[in-house]
Amino acid sequence: MRRRQALKDLLAGGAASGALAALGARPAAGAAQPLAGREGFVEKVKLSMLAMQREAWEQGVAMQSLLEWGDRDMVIRMAHGAMLRIYPDGRLGMVSDNHGVTDPAANGEGVLFAAKATGDPLFKDGADRMLEYLMKKAPRTADGTLYHIDHKPQVWIDSMYMAPPFLAVAGMPAEAVKQIEGIRRILWNKSAKLFSHIWDDGKKAFERQAFWGVGNGWAAAGITRVIGALPESMTVERKRLAGYVRQVLDGCLERRRPDGFFHDVVDDPKSFVETNLSQMLSYTIFRGVKGEWLPKSYLKEAEIMRRAASGKVDALGYVRDVCGSPTFEKPGVATEGQAFFILMEAAARDLAA
Repeated sequence: MRRRQALKDLLAGGAASGALAALGARPAAGAAQPLAGREGFVEKVKLSMLAMQREAWEQGVAMQSLLEWGDRDMVIRMAHGAMLRIYPDGRLGMVSDNHGVTDPAANGEGVLFAAKATGDPLFKDGADRMLEYLMKKAPRTADGTLYHIDHKPQVWIDSMYMAPPFLAVAGMPAEAVKQIEGIRRILWNKSAKLFSHIWDDGKKAFERQAFWGVGNGWAAAGITRVIGALPESMTVERKRLAGYVRQVLDGCLERRRPDGFFHDVVDDPKSFVETNLSQMLSYTIFRGVKGEWLPKSYLKEAEIMRRAASGKVDALGYVRDVCGSPTFEKPGVATEGQAFFILMEAAARDLAA
């Protein structure tokens, strides 16, 4: 099954020679480790990310990684690119006949940043139109939970990262929390402590019930960003969302392999071993400890996963064996795999600082 309507990845099959070994000494408990030479390491990953063709969500997650890394000028350039591909209905970065409802909102925070940084009304108009699409035009369930695509009535766990963080930073924090609650109500499996992938609201049945690893990573990282964006007045909501993140972290970490990675379907050892979930959970842990809503005891796990992912970066800066473009059904390379390496490093740096 194709998980996305994506372009063929021009880089697929072009493996670069060699792999960089994991860097630095064994981590001490209680702190994120700023492994030596990390800036140059991240630069390689960034350049390979920017060389990739990108769909709407890929442009958005790449832009978010550079925003959190602190590359202000590149964020503005990428926001400009997302604006060049805006649909009349307000969806950002739509490069093909992609049916994404929430995917284009992944561009929202970067475009909003560009609006504030430059004062250019073009960017503000783009962010406003994206917000208006989510609030007034996007298809959704009877209780208001956004569908992930516009040609089938489906709720995907991917949406947890794509829409709620933008809603929170764009002045709609209550709607951000509402979307998290709706997606969680539909896709959360309490006994497994994991999210299923796709619910078909028309069939009233799962299109894909599997506990997709990267999908659970989207959820953990997306809720983490919302927690960071909620106003101080929403203390109760922040605490509740922090509990949600901790639950999915625990559900995933129970299935972590000894090598620091997870299977693509985290409870299915027959599925391939995948890199990106380790990066996504490391990012989540570093941000949660920095925000003081996760205990420091999780840092040991974050460093194990971070070190494992570092060993997957090859000589050209490609993060290998992530859930790969364009179909996300086998190990390969992907924009989101590159982006989450950068996000992981930004979060580790910020915590160490």
